[in-house]
This record gives sequence, structure tokens and C-alpha cells, in this order.
Amino acid sequence: MVIITAGMIGVGKTTLTGMLADHLGTKAFFEPVGDNPVLPLYYSDQKQYGFLLQIYFLNKRFAMIKKALADDNNVLDRSIYEDALFTRENNAEGNITDTELSVYLKLLDNMMSELDSLPKKAPDLLVYADSDFDTILHRIKKRGRDYEQIDTHPDLESYYYKMWSAYKKWFDEYDVSPKIKIDLQKYNLEDPKNVDAVLGMIDDAVAEIHPNEKASKVI
Repeated sequence: MVIITAGMIGVGKTTLTGMLADHLGTKAFFEPVGDNPVLPLYYSDQKQYGFLLQIYFLNKRFAMIKKALADDNNVLDRSIYEDALFTRENNAEGNITDTELSVYLKLLDNMMSELDSLPKKAPDLLVYADSDFDTILHRIKKRGRDYEQIDTHPDLESYYYKMWSAYKKWFDEYDVSPKIKIDLQKYNLEDPKNVDAVLGMIDDAVAEIHPNEKASKVI
């Protein structure tokens, strides 16, 4: 099994990924954020560093998905399948030019065609983490990354809202694999009972893909 998690920043996706990997006894591939030298630059000047950030993430996510699909036994915190969502939004915001978007999309197409040569060509399941917008803002503030804070960067609130809205459409249109949506506002992962409930939902989703099996057994 290869399972990918997706969702807005601050929703609790990374926490979910770690818990799911522990539950399955497998490896978690985490999104490259803490060691990303471009991300703080992007938040300081989105128009100057928008394209560079997307190329950085695309390269990292391509390497991650290739390794995950080759190993066939992993959980990924965000993946290449949602990468274009951010690039298109940066283009809509004027942070990435139309020419840069065209270059990016052609590069993405070339990368995705390489995945077709792998024995496993797509993940088995997408787990989409959802929440309302106010909860997103609260969790972004709580985790305390200076460059993400709307108190010091007020324009980010509008950007966050647009991404939150865009993610809903992206999930509706996603068709690479089976998918489920989990409300991490209702099922706050700080409560152990909610952790059990969420992992149970994922087990049930995997059982539909592999009848009579739980995720923890399949993987």
C-alpha cells in the first residue's frame, strides 16, 4: 500500500501522516518544510520567489513519489499530485508568470510520464484532511512559524483563504486513486479517542480496496 495525505497547511496533515505511519508500521515521507531554504524567502517576497519555490517543491515531491511507489509501502505527507494546485494559484495571484507556469506544467508532464514506467503507477489511497477556515488560522498561529503569521504578514490571510477554497475543488476533481475526506476539526487529533476513530476510518477505506483486510495488515 502507498497512502498519500493531502490538505491545507495548518489542518493537521503532518500529525495525521505520522500517526498513520506508526499505525501501519511503515515509513512516513514528510513534506520538506523545516529544511526548505526557499520557503522563508517566498513568504517575504512571493513575486520574486514564487517560481523558485514551486520548482524546489516539485523536485522534492517527484523524488518522494518515485521512491514511495518503488518501495510500495509508505505514507506521504502531501505529494506531487497536488503540487500544480499551488503553482496555478501563484500564477493567478501574479507571483508566477504565464511563461513560468507553462515551463512548470511541461516539466510536471515529463515527470508524471516517468511514473508510468514504474511497476506501481499511482497511490492506493488519498486521505484528505479537512477543517473550517477559522480552525486553519488558529492552528497556523499555534504552530508559530514566523513567516506564516498573518499578524506580521496580513496579506497571507487572503492567500490562505484562496488556497483553502482551491483545495476543496482539487479534492472533488482528484481521480488518481480512491479517496476519503476526514474532518480534522470534528476529529481533533489531540484527543486520543479521535485518533482511534480516524485510523479506523482509514482501515475501513483500505478494506474496501483490499476486502477482508485492515490497513495495518495490508501494508
